[in-house]
Formats: sequence, C-alpha cells, structure tokens
Amino acid sequence: MFTCLFSLVSAPASACAMPEARRDTVALLRAYRARELSPCEVVDAALARIAACDPRLNAFVMVDEEAARRQARASERRWQAGAPCGPLDGVPVTIKDMNDVHGWPTRAGSRLTPAVPASSDASPVARLRAAGAVFLGKTTTPEFGWAGVTESPLTGSTRNPWDPACTAGGSSGGAAVAAALDLGLLHLGGDGGGSIRIPAAFCGVFGIKPSFARVPRYPQHSPLRLTQAGPLTRSVADAALMLDVIAAPDRRDWMALPRESLAPCGARLDGGIDGWRIAYAAEFAGGSADAPVRTRVDAALETLADLGADVIPIADPVGPLGELFTRYWQAAQAYAQHHRSRDERVQMDAGLVALLEAGEKFSFVDFAELMHARIAVGERLTALLADYDLLATPTLPLAAFPAGDQVPPGCGLATWIDWAHYSYPFNLGGQPAASCPCGFTAEGLPVGLQLVGPMYADGAVLRAARAFERAAPFAMPAPPLVSR
Repeated sequence: MFTCLFSLVSAPASACAMPEARRDTVALLRAYRARELSPCEVVDAALARIAACDPRLNAFVMVDEEAARRQARASERRWQAGAPCGPLDGVPVTIKDMNDVHGWPTRAGSRLTPAVPASSDASPVARLRAAGAVFLGKTTTPEFGWAGVTESPLTGSTRNPWDPACTAGGSSGGAAVAAALDLGLLHLGGDGGGSIRIPAAFCGVFGIKPSFARVPRYPQHSPLRLTQAGPLTRSVADAALMLDVIAAPDRRDWMALPRESLAPCGARLDGGIDGWRIAYAAEFAGGSADAPVRTRVDAALETLADLGADVIPIADPVGPLGELFTRYWQAAQAYAQHHRSRDERVQMDAGLVALLEAGEKFSFVDFAELMHARIAVGERLTALLADYDLLATPTLPLAAFPAGDQVPPGCGLATWIDWAHYSYPFNLGGQPAASCPCGFTAEGLPVGLQLVGPMYADGAVLRAARAFERAAPFAMPAPPLVSR
C-alpha cells in the first residue's frame, strides 16, 4: 500500500503537467463545482509530480497512492452529486511526519519509532479529513523536529528545490519542498522555533506560524507549547483557507481557543494595508542579516510603503535571546526524550542527544526561571506590537547553504539556533508570524520577509501578506526539476 520513494524512477515530464484550470485551492474548487476538473485527475497529477521530483529532493517519508486515489474517487462522487462534504473536498494535502494520521505510522524522522499505524488523527489532521482533503502522504522532518534543517537518521537529507546541493531548512523541510513544487496544494507543518518559516524562506513559499493555541494540538508531545501547527502553501489565500479549517475546535486540547473568539483568517483578506503602521527591525534578538538578504527585504519594505503603509525603522526591541531559547529547547527535548536508553541514544542524531542531556541537568528552579524569562519576552513583544499594526523583519539572516549540516561551512556558528534569531522569539512570545517570498539572491536562492502581528491577529498578518503577494507575485520552481 505504501510506496517508498527512494526506489521510484523519475516519471516523464508530461506526467507532471499541471491542469491549466488549477491555480490555487479556490480556483480548484470552482473547477470541481463546474466539472471542469475531477479530483481523480488532480490527485493523479500530484502523484506523478511526486514520483518525478522526490527521488532527488527527498521530501516524503511515504506516499499512500492507493488511499489517495480511493479518497479522490469518493470526492469525485460527492462533487458529481453536488454534495461536497467540506471546504476542502478533493484538495490534495500532505502531512508533516510529526502528526498522527490514522492508519499511517508516525516515524518523526527517527529509527527508534515503530512502523505501527496510528490509531487516530492528530487535531489538525482530523480537521483536514473532516473538510474532505485527500491525503497524499507524509513529509520529512529532522528527528523529532529538533533542528532548523531537515537531516534525519531515518530519511537522510531533504534538498532545496531551487538548488539540490542546498538545504531545504527545517523542521518542516519536506512540507516546504512539496509546496514549492506543487506536490499537493496544502501542506501541514509545525513551528517550534521557526520550523514553518525557516523552510518557507529557504524554499521560497509562504508559511505562517499561527498564534499560540489558535490551532488545537492533540496529542501533546510537550507541555511547553512552543510548537504550533500551520500551513505551508504557494499562496496566501490557500494558507488562510487551510488555517481556518485546522483552527476548528478539538475538545481533546483544553488550551485551544474557543472558535467563537476567533475571527476567520480569510475575512477581509484583500482589504489592503493603506494607513497601517509597520515597524521594521533590521536587527532582532541580537542578530542581523547578510547584505544580500537585507537588499531584498529593503525592497519588499518599499513595496509595503507603496501600498500605503507607514514603515517605521526601529532598533532591536528585545536584545539577545539565543541563550534563553537554547535552554528552553533543551528543556523541551529532555522532557520528550529523557526515557531513551544509552543504546537508543547511540542511534539518535548527536545534536539532539546533546540537547536532551543538557536539559536533563536542569533543576525545577532552573525551569521556573526559564518560564519567567519567557513571560518577560512575551510582555516586551506585546508592548511593542501595541504601538504598531505589524512588525517586519527578515525571516532569516542568510539564504540556504549546503545540505548536510546545521550551519554554513566556515561561518563560526555552532548550531541552527545561532542563525534563527528572527524566528524563535515569536515561539517564546506566541505571536502569529509568517514568511513571504520576497525575491532571490544573486545565486538564485529565495529570501523571505517576515511579518508578525499582535497576539491572535493572524488575519492581519495574512491580509498584509496578501497585499504584498498581489504587488509582488511569488515565483515558484516548475516541476519536474531541471538538472543544474
């Protein structure tokens, strides 16, 4: 039933052609309703693109062609009867392999996890299924989602769709590659320190980390709640639609926000940003960006200004946070993996083992101090965003670097946390944060603009991202990948 993509032979280019009527999810659903396209045609085309592209890029842990086609046939029957079951009926999606999908194993990038099918769906997966989505397969992650690059003992290295010699980023690296190459339309990722926004920026797609507790999470893998599930897509409208679906309540998550307290993310998506006050922090959390990144982000800010926003440069509002996040991340990994035996740890990623062993040394007082420091970060960011509609920064300080390690060669940095200073503060603070493609370096590698909103202003972030997208349309690589 399951297909191992490492053994697939690339399909011919004709097998990867996209149906011309399919531009985004809204257009796809319109084509279904008009019977101009069938869910079976769309799913078959997506599976063909996966077969052609993935052996070189390694975005998928597994693909379930049989189940996808079965779901597509059921969707086709519903559309023929004029009775779609939900807002995503027949839309092909992928799931990051940190989320349970009923009937599929959750391997989480580790050789230590059993290949045993999950007995139920994780919260966002359940919402996608109820909405009628067609599940294509599960995408790659570093072991237990611990790193900002997708290198795992189980699946190896996930490569960048713009240059396969480079990293796709992580930890939702497979989802970002799948989005860039249209291997399905909607892609579920998760973000605990930048894990949606990092690969979105490296791969040139749109990704948003929702506000804290906006999207229900069950099962809970950590009580620290750094990670939020969210979309990676080729367009802002697709992300807004997907986010509204996965934010539906789940009684299994007692911390999730009640639906009645949340405005739909797609509401007034095309309302524009005329008159908005947008703070721009070129330096943030004690770090700055490389010149090529700054050049592209500065140009993006000019576009926002042209759209009527008042872009206001500000100094770094929070100061260095790397030590705090590192210690918090150590505590999170120690909680999740402390039960691993010495023999098991030998089979794990050495960087993850170092984190969990450092976290195991913390006392209760150490952890309480971390919680107090996190609260202080949230308070500073809340106070900052009270004076502005949005905050803008680069998503990352650098473009994608060679695959195989956490840091660029010869850069003097130790871990991925050292170059993620624009992303992890908003996991600590809980604010919604999105990465928008905003151009390319001279080497042809994507650059991301990060837009951050006040707590629970996810709709405002999406509205600004949509305005920027309309003014500067996102460029995507065309599958199948052409050899460089």
